[in-house]
Amino acid sequence: MTDIRRIVATDCGSTTTKAILIEKNDKGEYRLVARGEAPTTVEKPFEDVTLGVLNSITELEEITETAVPDGFVAGRRKLIRDGKVWRQLKEGTLDATGVTGELDASDIYVSTSSAGGGLQMMVAGVVKSMSAESAERAALGAGAILMDTLAVDDGRKDFQKVERLRQLRPDIILMSGGTDGGTKSHLIEMAEVIRRADPKPRFGDMKLPIIYAGNKEASADVGKVLGETISLQVVDNLRPKLDQENLGPARDEIHEMFLEHVMQQAPGYSKLLEWTSEEVMATPNAVGKLLKEYAENEGVNVLGVDIGGATTDVFSVFKNSFGERIYNRTVSANLGMSYSICNVLKEAGVENIARWLPFEIEPSEVRNRLRNKMIRPTTIPQTYEDLLIEHAVSREALRLAFLHHKSLARDLVGVQQGGLDRLMSEQATGQTLVKMLELDMIIGSGGVLSHAPRRAQSALMMMDAYQPEGITMLTVDSIFMMPHLGVLSEHVYEAAKEVFERDCIVKIGTCIAPVGTGKVGEPCVTVKGNKIDVSVPFGQIKVVPINIDETPELVVEPAKTFDVGGGKGKAVTVKRFDTSKGHRDQTTNLIDGQLGLIIDTRGRPFDIRLEAAGRVASLRSYLEAMGLPLPA
Repeated sequence: MTDIRRIVATDCGSTTTKAILIEKNDKGEYRLVARGEAPTTVEKPFEDVTLGVLNSITELEEITETAVPDGFVAGRRKLIRDGKVWRQLKEGTLDATGVTGELDASDIYVSTSSAGGGLQMMVAGVVKSMSAESAERAALGAGAILMDTLAVDDGRKDFQKVERLRQLRPDIILMSGGTDGGTKSHLIEMAEVIRRADPKPRFGDMKLPIIYAGNKEASADVGKVLGETISLQVVDNLRPKLDQENLGPARDEIHEMFLEHVMQQAPGYSKLLEWTSEEVMATPNAVGKLLKEYAENEGVNVLGVDIGGATTDVFSVFKNSFGERIYNRTVSANLGMSYSICNVLKEAGVENIARWLPFEIEPSEVRNRLRNKMIRPTTIPQTYEDLLIEHAVSREALRLAFLHHKSLARDLVGVQQGGLDRLMSEQATGQTLVKMLELDMIIGSGGVLSHAPRRAQSALMMMDAYQPEGITMLTVDSIFMMPHLGVLSEHVYEAAKEVFERDCIVKIGTCIAPVGTGKVGEPCVTVKGNKIDVSVPFGQIKVVPINIDETPELVVEPAKTFDVGGGKGKAVTVKRFDTSKGHRDQTTNLIDGQLGLIIDTRGRPFDIRLEAAGRVASLRSYLEAMGLPLPA
């Protein structure tokens, strides 16, 4: 750890390859030195992903030649030599001959990738609400795009399942079902469906990879049914017992198969794998890895989102009923801000989008503007009205993706009925792991959140969509470094943590949101601390600047019918967020950020309807409270 001075990381996206340079400064801290980007080059006429990598790293070299932050040695970094990334080998020797200077080469080079459309998977299980749902969690957590879920009880005929498999052509199929010693017949039945479909993978002429993570006693029978034309890999059961879930082995195998069957089929990837110090990781998997490592090491519950043009990814790390922090990821492949914007319109409805607009507008006008955005997906808002409409859409996309996430991020509660060879059914579906009163930090990323003209706009979008409860830190990833830091965290966690906290996330402020409802103007919450003493009635948003050095601790006193985490009417002391001091507890969520304290007394649950009296006036008052301009 101590001898690592310079780190280069790249993320090969579907359109853009992004590179970052991390170094130790004169204080011994790892910090971001430069960031570069270039178009990804997996398609014709280049067909070599490493060209985009070299172009993005060349930009790092050029940036360091003209400017480096204070605390770093000035001068151009020489990061490329002989047409490849110049780094030290694991033995500590440079991989090029000759005398090297202080600014030559990197000690570690890591990379992530989602080029080529990412990992596309299907899952097959016995019971849709149990084994198939566990398979969904495993696939989504490994960074996959879930194309469809097949189950014995999903209501489709066998021929329909066969047609669906042939139509979609997934990269990998994950098969699960039955506790160890449980059902066999239904797993064999699902294997027969897959064999009859004989689906072909997207890339190459290799055998379709299938991961079997079901009843271990049925694996041999399933292998016989699938035959020689399918590459079968058996891993530990996802649900060895009805009340136990074991996702790790399946996720690890998905990652290995993705590297072997998908990434290495893209042009230039074999060369990239030779350059990197460690294996290339799928971009969503890397983001999840960072959030999971950070949550576990720093003792926080985290909710993250990446809202893009076509999809919205939601990540969370919360404690389950056994006190273990569980990582979950979902991807809503039909919710996005450009290519998928009309899917948001379809799923949410124009009324749900229009209700967030602080001005009167005909629903037909909203529909037309969103359709224009879909057919011109790379355009950006030209007027403040257009921007507010996009922000209204983002609230609904975030809300719908969050509902989808909560439905999958659940504790396991199930009862096996009948004999071992009978279908398992779940009498209670389990409570969601996403408990907002226990949430410490929200991290927003993606263009509409990261590049909003003002941070207050990002905060308001996340507050409206997620409705945080109690005391929650609001942050955004300003330049989307989380993939780079995720793959780095697996090898040099301290470096990833330091850059994540100091250079990656932008602190907006601490949101204080009492749970409960009341009448507008009634007492709701009082916040007291050194140089701060403010009472906010129900139905408002109030922003209070705070100097964290002068006020490292606050007492939040809710009215008797409201709860901020300690119970109805009970005060909570909230302290400065500082992970450098080791152990922290639920009330260590105080950050100053760019806004300070955001006291939201609009009530939880909070809802606003299009036809509600005074809706526009209320929305305008929220904008004013956040220091945002009002539309004409």
